[in-house]
Amino acid sequence: MSKNVNTGEYFITGDVACAEGALAAGCGFFGGYPITPATEVAEHIAARLPDLGGVYIQLEDEIAAIASVLGASWAGVKSMTATSGPGFSLMMENIGLGICTETPCVIVNIQRAGPSTGLPTLGAQGDMMQARWGSHGHYEIIALSPSSPQEIFYQTIEAFNLSEKYRLPVLIMSDEAIGHISERVIIPKARDIKLISRIKPKGKKNYFKPYQPEGHLGIPPMADIGEGYNLHITGLTHDHKGYPDMTPEGQEEMVNRLIKKIKDNRDDIIRTEDYRMDDAEIVIVSYGVSARSSLAAVDIARAQGIKAGLFRLITVWPFSELRIKELAKKIRGFVTVELNLGQIHLEVERAAGGNAPAFLVGHHGGTVISPETIVEALKNNF
Repeated sequence: MSKNVNTGEYFITGDVACAEGALAAGCGFFGGYPITPATEVAEHIAARLPDLGGVYIQLEDEIAAIASVLGASWAGVKSMTATSGPGFSLMMENIGLGICTETPCVIVNIQRAGPSTGLPTLGAQGDMMQARWGSHGHYEIIALSPSSPQEIFYQTIEAFNLSEKYRLPVLIMSDEAIGHISERVIIPKARDIKLISRIKPKGKKNYFKPYQPEGHLGIPPMADIGEGYNLHITGLTHDHKGYPDMTPEGQEEMVNRLIKKIKDNRDDIIRTEDYRMDDAEIVIVSYGVSARSSLAAVDIARAQGIKAGLFRLITVWPFSELRIKELAKKIRGFVTVELNLGQIHLEVERAAGGNAPAFLVGHHGGTVISPETIVEALKNNF
């Protein structure tokens, strides 16, 4: 149970709610570099974390920030960073290191419009494919997308739980609108917050293999540096002892295991939400701030006799491929709503497999998509 819970009812931004969620999850280290529109996450944690016995460090850049987070995690501390698009790009190599070394941590991306410096103070959802494939090689990732300050509070806790349970960096892919909007957020008592901690090794320390999978989830127990276990941590392809294995067979074994622990547990990881889906003939697929507009669009469309429903992606990665496949056999078509030019839309099209048409409502970012724009697309395409 975390002692860091600031129980009560507040009117706060999504960024602040994210910071409070991290503290409620037991975050003990934050390494970051200021960047709009994520800076308020770091500012709030910087003000609160030291008084709770944790450590906040502002590093020289985002490369150092994510490196410090990985190191803190191996020292036994729940760790986190927050950034936006340009910083997220700089973190990619070390996110891959976190995947390869199976290091639990949380990375928050409060997205802004790009590319490059783009629109620092205006939002977008243009980093969604980067979240999935931004680091090199083949791997699986977990990425959540909140639609309100209340939800980002809970999703930050969930991100820590998933990272500890499955031993990997977990992403929170928010956006400027959710990060900066102020709404009521209820922070529950600590006893009402379920926390998951990493599996610790048992048995003789001399025989410990830091990457030997155990249990039905296939997750290796994780020892902290300094506990007396023999640890060899490398980004090279490695065996169960953690030592380099420069063979095709070693690569196949390691990568398959990293992929399998996520793919085999998709039902436990993936979270979605249905809204007026029981008799829906047209399904809107959306996430984050765009799902708020989509929900309103469903009600407007229903009032005009259009049987629309909303399938909201709470977990964006892994993608809800099987559900889209099932829906495609029953409905007239999909409309994907997102603040980019079709990144998740490509996944909807792929999963639908030609069984139902899919149309995009998206733009380059800088403002949210209105419900009226979505309704108009429903009328024009169906």
